[in-house]
Amino acid sequence: MRYRVRTPEGELEYPSLRDVEQAYMQGLVAPQDEVLEEGATLWRKAESLPSLVRARRASTAAGGRAQTLTVLAAVALGGIALYLLSTGANLLWVFALAILVISILSRVVIKAFRRPPPR
Repeated sequence: MRYRVRTPEGELEYPSLRDVEQAYMQGLVAPQDEVLEEGATLWRKAESLPSLVRARRASTAAGGRAQTLTVLAAVALGGIALYLLSTGANLLWVFALAILVISILSRVVIKAFRRPPPR
């Protein structure tokens, strides 16, 4: 079943509700945008469709957990690097761990800036 989404910039047509859900999770469809189901005459706000609200909550919760685990892993690796540094271990290992921590945290920051702001 096709769906039309009306935004301040214009209208878009999606082939299924699943496609509307994906656009909603990516921030392409805002909660204030209006959605019309094929064959219906009443435009509804996207935030009033339960399937879209559930999809948004699930995607933000999963993303938050993954980011938290990534940051905790980086902190753990940083702690290991500090421990190795204090024990006088080979500086090559400490340097390698430091580079790994930097790359992990850089990835987290880049993903955070790409994510659309919460509504």
